[in-house]
Amino acid sequence: MLQGMTHTVEPQGALDDVSYDQLRQLVGLVDHDSSTDPFPVKSMDAVVFIAGNATQTAWFYQVAFGMQLVAYSGPETGHFDRKSFVLKSGSARFVITGGVQRDSSLLDHHRRHGDGVIDLALEVADVDRCIEHARSQGATILEEPHDVSDEHGTVRVAAIATYGETRHTLVDRSKYTGVYLPGYEPRESSVVRPEGAPKRLFQAVDHCVGNVELGKMDYWVDWYHRVMGFVNMAEFVGDDIATEYSALMSKVVSNGNHRVKFPLNEPAIAKKRSQIDEYLEFYGGAGCQHIALATNDIVATVTAMRAAGVEFLDTPDSYYDDPELRARIGEVRVPIEKLKEHRILVDRDEDGYLLQIFTKPIGDRPTVFYELIERHGSLGFGKGNFKALFEAIEREQERRGNL
Repeated sequence: MLQGMTHTVEPQGALDDVSYDQLRQLVGLVDHDSSTDPFPVKSMDAVVFIAGNATQTAWFYQVAFGMQLVAYSGPETGHFDRKSFVLKSGSARFVITGGVQRDSSLLDHHRRHGDGVIDLALEVADVDRCIEHARSQGATILEEPHDVSDEHGTVRVAAIATYGETRHTLVDRSKYTGVYLPGYEPRESSVVRPEGAPKRLFQAVDHCVGNVELGKMDYWVDWYHRVMGFVNMAEFVGDDIATEYSALMSKVVSNGNHRVKFPLNEPAIAKKRSQIDEYLEFYGGAGCQHIALATNDIVATVTAMRAAGVEFLDTPDSYYDDPELRARIGEVRVPIEKLKEHRILVDRDEDGYLLQIFTKPIGDRPTVFYELIERHGSLGFGKGNFKALFEAIEREQERRGNL
């Protein structure tokens, strides 16, 4: 874990009404001098999904995740091969895309993988500089730098390939004032939110986790080092990340200020199939396994999402009744009995503590799921909860017949 950095960094990227200081607390930012960065990343620009039915999926995220519809592109706007819905919550942006034409490559992708993430788009200050560096390090360039424009200005974009069929689109929107990208029109949500509901259920994307094939984790960690200038943030191996039946290995890479964090997992040899093995089988290869969403009130968020029908992994009472846990975590914002009531996990490290909970897979295939995380100084990922989390996942795997 990086500590003791003394350089300063200025706020970058659009945060809506989430202040920079709030974002530091929400997602655990650290100071960083971007002038020496070979591939300076400002922030996550968007998490782009392919869905079998983008219209219904976009509605689900509005109802169940409390997101706001802000933009749309489709046949009505001149894009006849797809429908895309842009949703926001604080600084987090999701784009839900589905194919319309029968021969659409989007539908081919969906047949291979089901609902899932195709693009972890990144906002950068200089697309050409980033692509030049990526090319020099052997990256596959999917789209060369080019401009897209409309009456609201110009966006500079390019794209590189990463694990599986996932890509990183690089976006410089410094000369653009439109709602998202050229080709999209403003669109307001028609979903009526319950009276007294929180303004939003989460404020930012904390991290995005990728699952890769056996033996490929170190390859992709090195790729992020070379191609994107990312740094190591954490490593979990051996007993840290295993149960009696299954195991995996994980390393976390991030950009310099930790605003963009990508844990990378691979399966490890064990008695039974791990959650990573299950994901790789049902997704059809490497891909984005889960997305962590930063909230400043995890109890309110979980309560609202449960009321909307979102299912979370269960945690046995014994987790909360363990005297060692209570001694280790000390005093936290939410009383342990309240955490127990909502099945929220808690962990403490040398920097502070965090609260977290995980949904069950949100689609038909047991692939993509979500984490909610509330940070209070901790820069970690809940290492102390790994065993409880993996045992909960194993219980679900066993119910599906996939353990």
